[in-house]
Amino acid sequence: MLSTALLILPDFALILLGLVLAHRLGFDRNFWSGAEKLVYYVLFPPLLFNAIVHAQFSIAAEAKLLVIALGAFGITAAIGFLAYPLLRPPGDVFASCVQTAFRYNSYIGLAFSQSLFGTRGVALMALIVAFVVPIANLLAVFALARQQRIGVWRQLVRNPLIIATVTALVCNQLGVEVPAPLAVFLGRLGTASLALGLILIGAGLTLTAVHEHRGLMTYFVIVKLLVFPALAFAGTKVLGLEGVPAQVVMLFAALPTASSAYVLAARMGGRAAPVAVIVTVQTCLSVLTLPLWVVLAGTT
Repeated sequence: MLSTALLILPDFALILLGLVLAHRLGFDRNFWSGAEKLVYYVLFPPLLFNAIVHAQFSIAAEAKLLVIALGAFGITAAIGFLAYPLLRPPGDVFASCVQTAFRYNSYIGLAFSQSLFGTRGVALMALIVAFVVPIANLLAVFALARQQRIGVWRQLVRNPLIIATVTALVCNQLGVEVPAPLAVFLGRLGTASLALGLILIGAGLTLTAVHEHRGLMTYFVIVKLLVFPALAFAGTKVLGLEGVPAQVVMLFAALPTASSAYVLAARMGGRAAPVAVIVTVQTCLSVLTLPLWVVLAGTT
């Protein structure tokens, strides 16, 4: 459990670095706005593409894994959207923050899968990511586009994360070989997104946002870190999923929200500051919750 917690420690340091750069060293808003565009449109899509296109998996053989992951995700997303009628937050805040109930940090998931379960873990996590990323981004973009009165389908079709994920899944299943130089190029772009995405979270933090909409932020933290993995755990018991697949699906469900949630809210004109707070709180708390859920899946 301690070794799992230590794996996420560098991510905290990057968030802190972003906070220092933005609030102590005087980097202006134009700098961060350009960095957000770079991560969202250029760096993060190649990370998803490379992880999925090179993964070795069989959809038919992992049916239970996918049913549990998609089922838990769907129920969690529904619970997340219930926050609006239950808590009645401002529309723009809700539209920006609701994605933190169900989106997840896929690059932390892929890194942990490699460290804990090796190549099989990476393949299983990539399979889950391939199916859930388009749905998660569709829901997140839908909420923001509807609030901002932007064309929803236009935003979805142009969403770089959805394009990268769907393209990679199609190439994977058709056996399309990505040329080695292109794969290396995309891999290096994806690697760059890991650090910069977390730095952007820290840069987006504001002291005022920490004290705003506490009830809503608490709701989304609980849903993501406790309700989502609890539903996945129940699914493994009902369907009898065991071993590495059970632990991987628990790892997926227990992941904190992706840093790209903040970038998406910022790029689509939403309220990015409370999103950054939720992402940071979830990431910090996941040092305790994530190892517990993974260990629980491996011991029961």
